[in-house]
Amino acid sequence: MVKNPEVSVCVPAYQAERYLAGTLRSVLAQSFRNFELVVVDNASTDRTAEILRQFDDPRLRVVRNRAVLPVADNWNRAVAESRAPLVKLLCADDLLHPRCLEWQHAVLTRDPGLALVCGRRTMVNEESRPMSRNRGLRGLLGRHASEDVVRRVVRHGGNPLGEPAAALFRRLDFDAVGGFDGRWKFPMDLALWVRLLERGDFYGMRQSVAAFRISRGSLSDALDDTGYAEQRRLTGEIAGTPEWRVRKRDRLVGAAKAPSARLRRQALFVVARAQGRRTDRDVTATADHPEE
Repeated sequence: MVKNPEVSVCVPAYQAERYLAGTLRSVLAQSFRNFELVVVDNASTDRTAEILRQFDDPRLRVVRNRAVLPVADNWNRAVAESRAPLVKLLCADDLLHPRCLEWQHAVLTRDPGLALVCGRRTMVNEESRPMSRNRGLRGLLGRHASEDVVRRVVRHGGNPLGEPAAALFRRLDFDAVGGFDGRWKFPMDLALWVRLLERGDFYGMRQSVAAFRISRGSLSDALDDTGYAEQRRLTGEIAGTPEWRVRKRDRLVGAAKAPSARLRRQALFVVARAQGRRTDRDVTATADHPEE
């Protein structure tokens, strides 16, 4: 166990056997060394626990839930188990760039006025091959006042700040805003980012700090009207919060852009499904006609 970690990387894991080992290896290979890796196994019934037992590293700490918790509760528990002042949430199928913690730790520790630092990310398919590099943070690179960032969120129509793997925040701020809000399923991360910005400003990094995996299993979520409707409700709630002083023009631009933001995201999932099918055919063909 790390005595006084500076960063906690928290991985909420549920039925994570397929990608978990690669995710953990990407964390343990970080150039920044003073961190802990906390994995909360959400009562998985697959090989998740077995895979975790294969890792013998003092920085890794495993917690297992007795019963399956709702997503927000499990993610909140993962952060609750952390012991460092800075926290990164990492889904059990995503990956970190080897210098991710080094870069983001340096930014957040040298500027106490920041509440959230995010980097660009690379989208990868089921085989970890890049589909789209250096995505996100358009117009948000460098330091920005929280109010300006929230207005840009509203104008974007989606989530311009990115997934949890791309973000680093302070544990004190997370506790102060109450953690993840269980009212939201699909935009749960964006809802947290906006609340964290009540506590300080934002910094967007030019580097691609993480890889977000797009798999066929997530396609139904990407195409689900429920997720889109939830995103629009959250945006409306943000826009209606008086302290952000969101202009009517921002709201109108966001409403106009939302369908195209959704289509761009859906397109990546559709491509991932097609690539996965090609891989399945290649594997089948190899099995049917092995090399002599």
